[in-house]
Amino acid sequence: MEKVAIEAVENERNPMKVHSVRKPVSRALGTDHFAMNYFELESGESFSGGLHRHNDQEEVFYVESGTATFEVGLDREAVEVEAGELIRFPPGEFQKGYNDDEATVEGWALGAPGAVHDWDELQSRAYCPECEDETTQDVGMADGTFELTCTECGTTQG
Repeated sequence: MEKVAIEAVENERNPMKVHSVRKPVSRALGTDHFAMNYFELESGESFSGGLHRHNDQEEVFYVESGTATFEVGLDREAVEVEAGELIRFPPGEFQKGYNDDEATVEGWALGAPGAVHDWDELQSRAYCPECEDETTQDVGMADGTFELTCTECGTTQG
């Protein structure tokens, strides 16, 4: 059995610095098969950055306070999730969650299986200078920063 208070979990921002508060609760609890992160998003901040998908992980977001907006799928359908509501993304569905309101969003990102991401199973949508278009990009981590590789032409950018 493990127990932890949110206040005791160290704040760890992602390398893109797209949010001020991200607390990896699953790491503090020592989970192996379940990911759990607490977020506080100020206006303009996001849970993870750009439109992306986890091919190996189902994700559920719970909004504790405020209203989060999610872009869903390649057509980026906007879905608002208000306090007390949840949204689920199956493995392989593109999504991006953010705060475009004035009030702070407090929320939770829950994922399974796995307590950490398998970088080989994470993809993002980003502009490829070689293709001159937004394409699906494989995501990797190099020297603490994200590295994207276009799945269409193989161009890598960091």
